[in-house]
Amino acid sequence: MNALNAPKPVPDVPSLTLPMTGPPTSLRLRQGRRRGACCALPVVVLAPLVFMLAGCASPAPPPLLYQLRGPLQPPATAAALPPPVPVSPASSGAAAALTVQLMLPVTLPELLERDAILVPRGQTGVQPLAGHRWAEPLRDAVPRLLRQDLSDLLAPGQLWAAPMPAGLQVQRQLRVDVLALQANGGLNTGPTSGHPGGSPQVLLQARWTLADPSGRVPVRTGVENLSSPVQGADVDALVAAHRQVLGLLAQQLAQRVRAAPGGP
Repeated sequence: MNALNAPKPVPDVPSLTLPMTGPPTSLRLRQGRRRGACCALPVVVLAPLVFMLAGCASPAPPPLLYQLRGPLQPPATAAALPPPVPVSPASSGAAAALTVQLMLPVTLPELLERDAILVPRGQTGVQPLAGHRWAEPLRDAVPRLLRQDLSDLLAPGQLWAAPMPAGLQVQRQLRVDVLALQANGGLNTGPTSGHPGGSPQVLLQARWTLADPSGRVPVRTGVENLSSPVQGADVDALVAAHRQVLGLLAQQLAQRVRAAPGGP
C-alpha cells in the first residue's frame, strides 16, 4: 500500500462537557417518587379528619313555629287593665245590629313586622326567643282573629270585611290600630330578661275608630288598654296569652259597636 492510499489519521476533537443542572436522572426519579409519597400522605391522613369534622358540624334544628289560635275565652280568664278612656264622648242611644265593616289593614308597630317572638330584656330592651318563630306574620294573624272573634260576638251577618258583597249597605266602619302588643315582666327566658318582681303578662294597647260612611253620625273613637296573664313558664303559655289579649280586644270592640247610635 503506497502512502497515497494510506488512511489519514483523525484529529483529536476536544470533548464538550455540558454543565449538570440537576441530579442525575435516576436520582431525580427516586426523589420524585419520595416527593409524591410525601405529598400524598397528608391527603390520606386528613381525609378521615375532614369527615369527622363534617359530622360534628351538623345543621341547627329548624325553629319551632307557633300560631295564634284557640277559642275565645270569657273575660274572667284574662285580667284587664283600667277601663278604656274614650277620646271622644259617647253618644246616647244604642244600635240594633248595625252593619259594620272591619277596615283593613289593622296596623301594627314596625317592631312587630317580623316573625320573631319578642320578649323583654332588661329595663328597655327586647330580644327574640332563639329557636321560636311565629307561623304567620302578625299583620295577618291579628286581623284574622279580630274578624273571627267579632263575628262570634256580634249578630250573624253584622260584621263584614273587604271584599264586600254587591248591594250591601255599610252603616259603620271600624278601624283598629294596634299601638303595642308585647310581653312584660317576670318572663323566665334568660338571666337578663323580664322585669324583676313583675308578674308575667302580655299587654295590648289599641286605638279604634267607629265612623258613619255617610258622615251623618259623629265619629266615635277610643283607646283600649288590656292585659292577659302568662299562665306558665314556657313559650306555649306566652303565645296563649297573646291570643287571649286579642280576644279581650274583640270583646271590648263588640261592646263599642253595640253602644253605637243607630243608623239613619
